[in-house]
Amino acid sequence: MIPLRDVIPSRTTPYITITIITLNALAWLFELSLPHDTLNEFLTVYGVVPAYFAAPTLITSMFLHGSWSHVLGNMWYLWIFGDNVEDRVGHGRFIVFYLLCGVAAALGQVAVDPASTLPTIGASGAIAGVMGAYFVLYPHSRVLTLIPWIFLQIVELPAIVLLGFWFVMQLFSAGTIAMTTSSHGGGVAFAAHVVGFVVGMGAVFLFRKRDRDPWEQANYY
Repeated sequence: MIPLRDVIPSRTTPYITITIITLNALAWLFELSLPHDTLNEFLTVYGVVPAYFAAPTLITSMFLHGSWSHVLGNMWYLWIFGDNVEDRVGHGRFIVFYLLCGVAAALGQVAVDPASTLPTIGASGAIAGVMGAYFVLYPHSRVLTLIPWIFLQIVELPAIVLLGFWFVMQLFSAGTIAMTTSSHGGGVAFAAHVVGFVVGMGAVFLFRKRDRDPWEQANYY
């Protein structure tokens, strides 16, 4: 299921969301400019490598990606859900919230496979945290969603259904990998997604502004 847009308008310009997307885009263009061997070395230095853990990479790894689909998919999800969460927590707090979720997600992946020598990169864990916050703040929001079934279908789904389904799939995938094989062969860091989402669900209660958003607890059509 691919979200296309939600129904909640931004009350303010999402400066931080736009800035994060821009930084990720610039980092991706820089990656594209590097020769293959240099790129591999660059990702090893600035990605999170559990076996050779370095704390600064918890931040730098959030702005690196492995493919066009990786970066475009992540930025699309951030664009759809990030503006409303930024509205609700405030611009400054959103920076801290986003980085906190990303750091927690990366640490979760390290805990799952501490001996891995492969770099873990991507904004997915931080964005999963944003999605977890949206899940808590706007469960009844309607999200226009593309469902690639036998025929392509576009339907409106409650956020609690769309994001709940996404989380269950990540949880199932993380559990399957844990029971069958390690991540030494590479692939998607599902554990990071799960941890990021859960941390986002909990942390948003600390970060959201005191005044109630009129869109919260409402039905959207």
